Amino acid sequence: MIVVMKPGASKSQIQHVVHLIREYGLKEHIIHGTDRTVVACLGDKRAADKGAIENAPMVEKVVPILAPYKMASLEVKKDKTQIPIGADKFLLGGTKIGMIAGPCAVESRDQILQTARQAAEAGCIGLRGGAYKPRTSPYSYQGLGTEGLKLLAEARRQTGLAVVTEVVGLEQIEQVCEYADGLQIGARNMQHYPLLEAVGHTQKPVLLKRGMSASLDEFLLAAEYIINAGNPHVILCERGIRTFEAYVRNTLSLAIIPALRERTHLPIVIDPSHGTGYAYMVPSMCLAAVAAGADGLIIECHPDPQRAVSDGAQSITPDILKGLMEKIRKVAQAVDRDV
Repeated sequence: MIVVMKPGASKSQIQHVVHLIREYGLKEHIIHGTDRTVVACLGDKRAADKGAIENAPMVEKVVPILAPYKMASLEVKKDKTQIPIGADKFLLGGTKIGMIAGPCAVESRDQILQTARQAAEAGCIGLRGGAYKPRTSPYSYQGLGTEGLKLLAEARRQTGLAVVTEVVGLEQIEQVCEYADGLQIGARNMQHYPLLEAVGHTQKPVLLKRGMSASLDEFLLAAEYIINAGNPHVILCERGIRTFEAYVRNTLSLAIIPALRERTHLPIVIDPSHGTGYAYMVPSMCLAAVAAGADGLIIECHPDPQRAVSDGAQSITPDILKGLMEKIRKVAQAVDRDV
């Protein structure tokens, strides 16, 4: 359930409600809105005296949360969450579309620096690139590890782009936090609950990719693990799901954008590269995603896709990215957004 405070409720009055909630063995999650504060009550609510909480000073009402996910739900927070990322504190989830581009994997210093410079020139706010790569085959390229993280950090120093890179295991979190502005949880790890809880103990923005076979509710419940652990900075990323179709690598479900809008306040980013598997499809899906209401795009971009060590077939070139940005800007402006 959620406790909605009246406008103007003081810190001591909010704290009094928190004290009551704790007395019933519940955990509180305080959300400060534009005109009022909401306190979410988490745990077994059967022992809670709703009337006692409702009668506390400056409590407007107590409302049950029907969705299985609580803190990710619009029932708890009506205003869209805006998440600052990078040194410039770009607000992902605001009026501007956040563009993140870069290679699937960090391969070399020249490759990542060239891509970063061209992504920045095109107008991107973030650089993606895998230092650790969870691959289907144990014989595939697994990434440069620590050296890759250092190269990403160097690219950030030279360009000012925010760095978003994947965390594969619990033991990597502290190290990746040292070098990255945002932590990515890949599709394979969407239901790796100890990992979700661990990144929830950081305050880094977390880009959570939807699992290949995950339902919408499972996706939001995965986000709930991160928020429940203490990190509200969760970005939902649709990257395509596995279906019977063979003409794409994955089926990109753009219908999830309005569906999520009806259920959650969290920002939504689309990955059209993994969502299709083919570079020629990426521009069209970018434009469609922005038209459908996406808050950002994360695109695979490589200076020489034919020689990429991974995902070259779905990587666009920096020149294509530059031209695409102008088209994205026009679509964004048509739906009262910008880049």
